[in-house]
Amino acid sequence: MTPYAVVIPTLVRDSLANCLAALAAARGPCPERIVLVDDRPATPVPDPEPLEHALSVLGDLRARTTVLPGEARGPAAARNTGLRAVTEPWVVFVDDDVQVGPHWCAQLQRDLDEATPDTAGVPGVITVPLPGGRRPTDWERGTAGLARARWISADMAYRTEALRRAGGFDERFPRAHREDADLALRILDAGWRIRRGCRTTLHPVRPASRWASVREQRGHTDDAMMRRLHGPGWWERAVSPRGRIRRHTAITAAGAAACALAVTGHRRAAAACAAGWAAGTAEFARARIAPGPRTPEEVATVLATSVVIPPAATWHRLAGAWRHRHAPAWREVAR
Repeated sequence: MTPYAVVIPTLVRDSLANCLAALAAARGPCPERIVLVDDRPATPVPDPEPLEHALSVLGDLRARTTVLPGEARGPAAARNTGLRAVTEPWVVFVDDDVQVGPHWCAQLQRDLDEATPDTAGVPGVITVPLPGGRRPTDWERGTAGLARARWISADMAYRTEALRRAGGFDERFPRAHREDADLALRILDAGWRIRRGCRTTLHPVRPASRWASVREQRGHTDDAMMRRLHGPGWWERAVSPRGRIRRHTAITAAGAAACALAVTGHRRAAAACAAGWAAGTAEFARARIAPGPRTPEEVATVLATSVVIPPAATWHRLAGAWRHRHAPAWREVAR
């Protein structure tokens, strides 16, 4: 048996108990160690009851579980906190909103046993359950896209030695966005391989508010960081879709120009720019509404957020480019 540890960064959400219950029920060789990093802010003092309730489902694994305080600086920093407590040759990072499969431990052991000496990482296979009987909403389709992510840290095993040589996760990524791709690219640059495993993990669609898709645009700040660290071709290297940032920028520019021209009295030019803004926004909304259930609530949500998303995305991308304009790459830090 190849010894391994499991590290779970958590904000002690309601999903944590289901995550730990699935891990406790999984068949196969158990982890030598489970490190739970409580990343809730220290002030006000977190309520201990939800965490104790979640830990109670672990059964015999409770004796192998260590709870460490995080610093509320995001999952990258929390994972590094957990990594420092690991002595096993492999560490598996699992998010607190997933549920490992019933044979996950046995499948993981197979993944680790089959890893060649030059293999540093083995991601699991993520599945996202979608509702039956209707088309998925825009939010549900976005979550389903996680199943296509190449190096998603929701279930990612790394050779501990390789991870420490690479410096762990880059804590300049404060969100659960791009920090996994950044680490994987650095691992590959160091000459290691990453190959897909056979174990399966379920990633349910979590409930979200109407404006959740707008808040997700903060990830464009991290995209700017990725460009700074890995160059403009990082999209292709990470096999990641570029998305609509160029269209969002064009729509935002058209809207801003329409407002500026209207204020300065250039009515015809303002009308032309306004028409461009309206056409771009309508196309964006239609692309999101067409594949969905088209219920009144869904249509209203998509229409409202389609107006806000382009400027929000543009703002976060520009803010990220400015904020990270002097960010040194890891190779520069090493020198």
